Amino acid sequence: MTDEQQIRDLIEHWASAVHNGDLSAVLADHATDIVMFDVPPPEQGVRGIEAYRETWPGFFEWQASGAVFEIDSLDVTAGTDVAFAVALLRCGTPADLDRDPEHRLRLTVGLTKVAGRWVVTHEHHSFADTTGTPEVSDAEVRAVHEQWFDRTAAKDLDGLMEHVASDIVSYEHTGPLRYTGIDEVREVCRRGLQASPGPIEFDIPDLTIRAYGDLAVAWGLDRVVADGVEIQSRGTRVFQRRDGVWQMIHQHLSVPAPGD
Repeated sequence: MTDEQQIRDLIEHWASAVHNGDLSAVLADHATDIVMFDVPPPEQGVRGIEAYRETWPGFFEWQASGAVFEIDSLDVTAGTDVAFAVALLRCGTPADLDRDPEHRLRLTVGLTKVAGRWVVTHEHHSFADTTGTPEVSDAEVRAVHEQWFDRTAAKDLDGLMEHVASDIVSYEHTGPLRYTGIDEVREVCRRGLQASPGPIEFDIPDLTIRAYGDLAVAWGLDRVVADGVEIQSRGTRVFQRRDGVWQMIHQHLSVPAPGD
């Protein structure tokens, strides 16, 4: 068997062990002083076989929810005593891969030959950064608001809920101190739409958005015109990008308290 085939078999066996949650098989053929650069922190990497061991139980728990971990492509280059391999793996939940069929984990493996046996001395795992620039995130969150404006005019309750998180906490103008969960917020919106038999306009002329990574906050003066009557109030909304989709996780609406 060639060195390339031995390394290919080693990595395929490792990937199968990861998918099966077989920790002892995952650790096999790894050097005691392995260095791994993983997707999660620490940025300095994981160093030593014991630290490497500790990274896997949490991954196995996530994987048990139905995620896959399987090699899509693998290329091996071997010298006399040193070798490396590069691979792409399907790694994600069915929802992840349905949303982005090209979603792949990138893997680089470094190996050395010790006493005639190939041993993994380095692993580097990563995903491509798809969060985009703050400007792109700003535009995406702004598009969510534009969609809300259109769907308010259409009185499309289902459409209004599309970008509302299931665990939202909302501070509304009236009612209890807070509404928790999408069902409670949906009911508030339903009552608001039904209270106006005529057309409704909703916009935020001074909408301001600040986005970084997977979090964004938006604020401005909400302008609602219902049955010819215009009302303005203050609105602050917090968004989190979940599975690639911006979801509103918190909303705070208010009007100034009457002065003396």
